[in-house]
Formats: sequence, structure tokens, C-alpha cells
Amino acid sequence: MMDLPSKFQRLAHGLDRLSEISGHAVAWMVVLMTLVVGYDVAMRYLFNVGSVALQELEWHLFALIFLLGAAYTFKQEGHVRVEVLYQRFSPRAQAWADLFGTVFFLLPFCVLIIISSWPFVFNAFQYSEGSPDPGGLPYRFLLKSAIPIGFSLLVLQGLASIIQRILFLLGKEKGQA
Repeated sequence: MMDLPSKFQRLAHGLDRLSEISGHAVAWMVVLMTLVVGYDVAMRYLFNVGSVALQELEWHLFALIFLLGAAYTFKQEGHVRVEVLYQRFSPRAQAWADLFGTVFFLLPFCVLIIISSWPFVFNAFQYSEGSPDPGGLPYRFLLKSAIPIGFSLLVLQGLASIIQRILFLLGKEKGQA
């Protein structure tokens, strides 16, 4: 029978895997956005032809990259922190700082965004919101649903981080995850 720390390790690794999957999907969105921007710029400057739909697609892709890539960035420790202090900490102090920041800053902020975005997303779905601009993209409500989804992914990665830091502090996991 598997002990409790092993179950938590498996849960944390499963949540990490979810962030990896979303991160790889976002990487392809970056490629797609690069192609769309390149095409849009070429059409505007070479042929003097612009497209509202293409410009909206660019910022839709950017929004998805940002929202859906945040959990992966957090997993890879690519988020912003005061490295001048953090790098001087021992591994245990780093684990405590990560744990404190995740529990008291990251998770409450994410929950606040998820809760406050629900009416915004609900209204967008209720009215099948699309672009207000002629020639713009329909289905803007789908883009708005990425707000709670992205922050939910970030919450899940935050939980994985909490589990990993606690296991590290208890001596149940080698190195800092």
C-alpha cells in the first residue's frame, strides 16, 4: 500500500504534467501567432490590405498565450520574484518563501480573479458576445472563458508547488521541486 507522501507526490507530478501539456499547447500558439502577425504585416505593407479579424486574432492568441501559459511559467519558475534576496537563501528558506508566497499571495489572487471573472464570462456567454467591430471575430465569449480557465490552471500548479515544498521541508522529496 502506498504511503500518504507518495500519494501526494503522485498528485503533484500529475498536476505538473497538466502544466506541461498546457505549456506545450501554448508554445504552438506562439508559433501560430508569429505566422499570423507575419502574414498581417506583409499584407498591410506589401499590398496595403488590412484585416480587423486578423488583428483581433493576434490579440486573442496573445491573451491565450498569457492566460494558459501562466501555470507552465510558474512550474518552470519563470515568474517574477526578488532574486537578489531569494538566491541568498538556503534551499529550506527558499522552500519556505515559495510556500508562503503561494499560500498567501498566489492562491488568494487567483481565487479572487476566478470569482470576479464569472459574471464577466457568464454575460459574454449569455449574449454570445462577439467583436463590436465590423469584420471582427465572433465568439469573443470563448476567449473570455480563458480567464477562469487560465487562473484555475495556475491554482492547480500552485497546489502542486505547495505539495512539493511541504514534502521537501518534511524530507520526503529530494531537492526542491
